[in-house]
Amino acid sequence: MRILHTSDWHLGRTLHGVDLLEHQAAHLDHLVELARAERVDAVVVAGDVYDRAIPPVEAVALLSDALARLAEHAHVVVTPGNHDSAIRLGFAERLLRPGVHLRTRVSDVGAPVVLGPHPGATTGAGEAPLLVYALPYLDPDAARHELAEDAPLARSHEAVMAAAVRRVGADLAARRAGGFRGHAVVSGHAFVVGGEPSESERDIRVGGVDSVPAGTFGGWGIDYVALGHLHGPQRVPVPDAPRGTAGQAAAHPTVARYSGSPLAFSFSEVRQRKSTALVHLDRLRGEGHDAVELVPAPVPRRLAEVTGPLEDLLGAAGEPHVDDWVRVVVTDPARPAELYARVRARFPHALQVTHRPPQQAERETVTAVGPGRDPLDVARNFVEHVSGHAPTAAEESVLRDALEGALAAERSA
Repeated sequence: MRILHTSDWHLGRTLHGVDLLEHQAAHLDHLVELARAERVDAVVVAGDVYDRAIPPVEAVALLSDALARLAEHAHVVVTPGNHDSAIRLGFAERLLRPGVHLRTRVSDVGAPVVLGPHPGATTGAGEAPLLVYALPYLDPDAARHELAEDAPLARSHEAVMAAAVRRVGADLAARRAGGFRGHAVVSGHAFVVGGEPSESERDIRVGGVDSVPAGTFGGWGIDYVALGHLHGPQRVPVPDAPRGTAGQAAAHPTVARYSGSPLAFSFSEVRQRKSTALVHLDRLRGEGHDAVELVPAPVPRRLAEVTGPLEDLLGAAGEPHVDDWVRVVVTDPARPAELYARVRARFPHALQVTHRPPQQAERETVTAVGPGRDPLDVARNFVEHVSGHAPTAAEESVLRDALEGALAAERSA
């Protein structure tokens, strides 16, 4: 059997104020054509379908149309990510056409979507079914109470994801014991240790931690883990240690990867090659080297960064990038007159224009705060800078509560 793994569509998102809906629609056209041409059995969408909890009407209409067209060629399994509202995404679950499965409830994590070969797929009619354990984004504050069994769960992404995977493992072990020999896929939306983040993913720290160990998925007999959240396509190594409930080590290693977002959403993604993962599940049980094909996504407009003196950029150096979305860094010693207007005349799709002289005057040392820094760490340093001492435990607790309150408000916006 074969599946298409995709995620992080972020329908309704903008790029430095530029509306991306037209480009997102072009990507969904590409995805529908890919499902048709490759005759896959299922399309698995691992979260962040929308960019925010209350999406614009145009994004809702685009999703509705895309799901209807995809379902003509394959089963479709969709879960919400940290940007989506599970309630809003799942409100019409019982009304959708056959072949479209929205899995938005935490209580369903141990109950797979059971899929036979799609009528339009190349798989033989006698093939064993496919189990897709579609996990919605598990917010620790909400999910840990629902997933707790004998003892309360810790307030962390690791604890809730491990509890969800234990349910998956228990269900899968029971099915294997009953004779099931088909494939098992887990779809999840999380920051798994080993993945490389970009600047454009929303911070999901809770209790100061935002990650899930890759070993959480190992040893349960899972064939493939379809991950969403990180925007760069990449494989995440999964240690193959046998774990608790399943009581078995897989005969083949579990493959986990991020499909990445179909479009670039920040200049940190300028070197990423966007794609959709075409997964040949049968090959995962062999050598596995060619089990995943990365099908390039269409590029509506390239991202680029151009750096140099303004006259050079207005000349031959800038010629290859006049049609790109560009970040322009001008390095003249003095700020050129009418800088922004001259750059925009040369680069009509310029999104950022910065003057960065080669040698800056002596000034107070400033510590750059990059996207990879823990915001709580930044707050601690600030307190120490202005007060002369590190924050107390009580002050740090206040800082953490304030940070998590702001993140929660952003997620629900």
